[in-house]
Amino acid sequence: MSLADKVLAVNNDLPIRTDSPVHSGKVRSVYWLTDADSKRLILEKGYDVAPDTPLAIMVISDRISAFDCIWHGEEGLKGVPGKGAALNAISNYWFKLFKQQGLADSHILDIPHPFVWIVQKARPVMIEAICRQYITGSMWRAYEKGERNFCGIKLPEGLKRDQKLPELLITPSTKGILKGILGVPEADDVNVTRQNIADNFSAFKFQSADDISVYENLLKQGFQLISQALSEVDQVFVDTKFEFGYVTDADGNDKLIYMDEVGTPDSSRIWDGPEYRQGKVVENSKEDFRQTLLNYFPDPDILLNKNRMDEREALARDNSLPVEVLMKISSTYIGIAEKITGSEIVIGDNPKQEVIDILRKEYDLIVD
Repeated sequence: MSLADKVLAVNNDLPIRTDSPVHSGKVRSVYWLTDADSKRLILEKGYDVAPDTPLAIMVISDRISAFDCIWHGEEGLKGVPGKGAALNAISNYWFKLFKQQGLADSHILDIPHPFVWIVQKARPVMIEAICRQYITGSMWRAYEKGERNFCGIKLPEGLKRDQKLPELLITPSTKGILKGILGVPEADDVNVTRQNIADNFSAFKFQSADDISVYENLLKQGFQLISQALSEVDQVFVDTKFEFGYVTDADGNDKLIYMDEVGTPDSSRIWDGPEYRQGKVVENSKEDFRQTLLNYFPDPDILLNKNRMDEREALARDNSLPVEVLMKISSTYIGIAEKITGSEIVIGDNPKQEVIDILRKEYDLIVD
């Protein structure tokens, strides 16, 4: 069996029973279950959700995206071996820790397989919140050009690249296009201030103004919990993205929960602690792959310039990256996942068939 066979690259063609189109993102595909199957599983499995809650099967892939493109390798390698299992294992670990520490639940109800989540439908808050503990990346580039105000927060003079910030910063941006909010451009992923959110909390889909403080506490507590756990394995938690939504439990109570993924190498920067103390940044996250691409292609502006998107898409489509590039990413993702969870990441020989078999046998969700 070749290495390519162990990669789950296409995850939107599983024979899961659904009467809705499969939604396929850059990495995950979502299969919304029928009303009958949702109700049956809630009853059979005892999930703590309202009895009419829509459920979905979320299947991760091993695809690797960067600069808004999906990349592939030589020898038929359509993804990164072990990446999907590593990402899910890390998120599972943090979500479980959040719940144990009394922070908040997540959208995940069940984990049938390392590649699969059973999730409840949530009503998302229309904010992507980035928590930053160090100044690097886009924030450093803007700071270097003289910008001092980020999402309504003023940074002091004299900061150096990659140094720790005086305090944890929350820099929110819009999730999707929001219309009719004074001072907020009608575009996806634009920075907003806390005041923008407070003045327009319902437009951002908060149920009450008080929930803004709840969300901020969950951000800070979640970040600090992950940061502390990573420091115990000598890793530096640099920055990360959080997303939130509302769900209704079996007793009819609405609650704010964590959504999407948390603390993963795809949604965060994680630096190696010993190297950082020596003055060197070694990325244990997707940032390493981004830097590799910037160094690999002779004209990195194609990857950075949004006005050259056609050229960028052609670059990703027409270039098979060396196998060793994807295997280096595999080693990074598996390595950090095993450090965090303390468990081995096992790569199956045929993950897609494993998923089908479990969903058929344990959940009766496969159409034969």
